[in-house]
Amino acid sequence: MLKLKQLSIDRPTIHSVFPVALAALLVVGLARLVLDDLKSHGSFVFKMYGRPRSEKHRLPVVVASEDLVDEDCNLFEGRWVWDNGSYPLYEEETCPFLVKQVTCQKNGRPDSFYKKWRWQPNSCNLPRFDPLKLLDILRDKRIMFVGDSIQRGQFESMVCLVQSAIPKGKKSLRRVPPRKIFKVEDYNVSIEYYWAPFMVESISDHATNHTVLKRMVKLDSIANHGNHWKGVDFLVFESYVWWRYKPLINATYGSAEDVREYNVSTAYRLAMETWANWIESNINPHSQRVFFMTLSPTHLWSWEWKPGSDENCFNESHPIDHPHWGTGSSTEIMNMVHDVVQHLKNINVTLLNITQLSEFRKDAHTSIYGERRGKLLTKEQRSDPKNFADCIHWCLPGVPDTWNEILYTYLLRTHRNLS
Repeated sequence: MLKLKQLSIDRPTIHSVFPVALAALLVVGLARLVLDDLKSHGSFVFKMYGRPRSEKHRLPVVVASEDLVDEDCNLFEGRWVWDNGSYPLYEEETCPFLVKQVTCQKNGRPDSFYKKWRWQPNSCNLPRFDPLKLLDILRDKRIMFVGDSIQRGQFESMVCLVQSAIPKGKKSLRRVPPRKIFKVEDYNVSIEYYWAPFMVESISDHATNHTVLKRMVKLDSIANHGNHWKGVDFLVFESYVWWRYKPLINATYGSAEDVREYNVSTAYRLAMETWANWIESNINPHSQRVFFMTLSPTHLWSWEWKPGSDENCFNESHPIDHPHWGTGSSTEIMNMVHDVVQHLKNINVTLLNITQLSEFRKDAHTSIYGERRGKLLTKEQRSDPKNFADCIHWCLPGVPDTWNEILYTYLLRTHRNLS
């Protein structure tokens, strides 16, 4: 009896609520139809306030106070500081994209001291490298390193600095000669390397088969290379070592048939002027940035830092701790680069003067723990470091990581100024 009475009380309530619920459903359904129609026709309502659920919300890149470096601070004057806690920023075995030429420990180098030095500018600190922050700054953009095998080392360094922050399956490296292209899927970022040892065109432009008996450079030809550079958001150029093979170089200028011997300094200036003309004609100063790396020093003669000795960079384990400028670093070329860059009229090229800080690092070359002509040194060659030690290229991790830390600092500064 009690249950029947309760039902008789609730029935009128149900009857009164039903019409209200039905009306609410009709209103919701009508609203949904209207909104779907607006969405399908690209209504400004959705452009202003709507966002598809599948699109990830992109938070702005936050340049924190510790990232800010006073623009008056000279990043290139300082000293190398032992830092066994924070360095290296990655290890050989954690970066599968390194070539054998730079994996010194894997190739038998017994010490690891060269990996644990941090560059400390005199009047400021370099910001800690943050791969995710860099990738966000580079989102939907391309950065390309242009030059010889020294520049390839800087490219590989940059890849290793960011790749650990990217999940498997979301990163890839492919070779499209004369380029290498590292893609980061979630950020739509492309980090690239382009082989151009002289910047201008030459008979050594093949990405792998570039060893020739007699080098020849086309001092006024750059268009073929330039077609690959057009539209790249960040270009990082470098060219030096290949020019220093001999004091004279075969080259053409004006006529492709007129091959003459040029003094290297004269030829280098003509090549720089050709490069500068291309930059002026093809770079959009509002959407592209151009950097130029100064020369990478060599440590071929130990008497330069150890008077009376007759060796090279082999078996060196510590940086030079006193003022030093090697004979392999041409101040004439340095001044020439500075002069050409300063006289650009419409484009601001940032000169990254990494020469002096790298001059101190006699300990960081591949020495006998690298390759020669694509092959690791044999046991017999390693036993003759005076003739076979490579005191030009750098081990990774190592000095090129610092070059990229400085480049990162400039990219942070650029992002902050444009935000």
